[in-house]
Amino acid sequence: MTETTGRGPEPRLRAALNGIPVYKPGRPAAGADGRPAYKLSSNENPYPPLPGVLEAAVTAAGEMHRYPDLACTGLTSELAKRFGVPESHVATGTGSVGVAQQLVQATAGPGDEILYAWRSFEAYPIVSQISGARPVQIPLDAEERHDLDAMAAAITDRTRLIFVCNPNNPTGTVVRRAELAAFLDAVPSDVLVVLDEAYREFIRDPEVPDGVELYRERPNVCVLRTFSKAYGLAGLRVGFAIGHEPVAEALRKTAVPFGVSRLAQDAAVASLRAEDALLVRVEALVAERARVSAALTAQGWTVPPSQANFVWLRLGDRTQDFGAACERAGVMVRPYGDEGVRVTIGETEANDLFLRTAEAYRAGL
Repeated sequence: MTETTGRGPEPRLRAALNGIPVYKPGRPAAGADGRPAYKLSSNENPYPPLPGVLEAAVTAAGEMHRYPDLACTGLTSELAKRFGVPESHVATGTGSVGVAQQLVQATAGPGDEILYAWRSFEAYPIVSQISGARPVQIPLDAEERHDLDAMAAAITDRTRLIFVCNPNNPTGTVVRRAELAAFLDAVPSDVLVVLDEAYREFIRDPEVPDGVELYRERPNVCVLRTFSKAYGLAGLRVGFAIGHEPVAEALRKTAVPFGVSRLAQDAAVASLRAEDALLVRVEALVAERARVSAALTAQGWTVPPSQANFVWLRLGDRTQDFGAACERAGVMVRPYGDEGVRVTIGETEANDLFLRTAEAYRAGL
């Protein structure tokens, strides 16, 4: 019997929505008794906008009564020049997660399969199930890395899309050139492989390939990037994909019309033109990442080598307790169930507070 509210049956919604996990954003920082509090739970950039970006956004805000450029013409042109690709191979969207959802909508429907490592970016199961596709999750290996052999073995005739998050969120681990090339060789040519490179700018391992170079020779490879992380535009929601023309055209068809605001478009263009300042900031965060990782290792924690702007601690059943201890100390981290904690590399003061908290927690074990 259909449950009612007294005014007739409820609207009939898609059964595919049942059981879809809800995306959980990083909790905001809230210090007690006026103490400083820091948010290391959302992989945000601690720096303010790059030079010229705020000015571009303010100017764009003066035209907020107008619709933005539907085709993101200026941004698309700038990205095409930056990466040396045809403009027809570039597609934009509301952050890389928005573009990821467009990719799933373009490739998969009920009965199809979306394949990815787990744990990885938590939006993958959400965007898969929204389309009615079946998520296929392949556990990470003992070193918190993609198990590409197991992923290749899991491909079926229903597989439509494969996400490879490189570096992987939340573990920070990477897939290197030779193993990724071998995996791509094993994937059928009609299966789209999405190289999710949201943290590409933080990679310092020379053996990690640039996905854009791989895409050039492989029509079934698409590269996903974002302005939310290194470029510090998380609040404006702008990401992009680079893929061959059929893929990019499909992304334009599945995009929300006018989804990328003019503020986001103009700020992204200004960010691309401030690359020198970007590189300085990224280097500072990479240095902090190395410092935090070394300090945690010295304290006795096991820290997988990270090539992103965060570190990962696998804590098992202590995950929630550790997260609560950090919150009490005034630093918000990101617990994942009973698996582990992801900690963003933030400003030096935040990192220092986290390290003191981690040291005190470990001393009490």
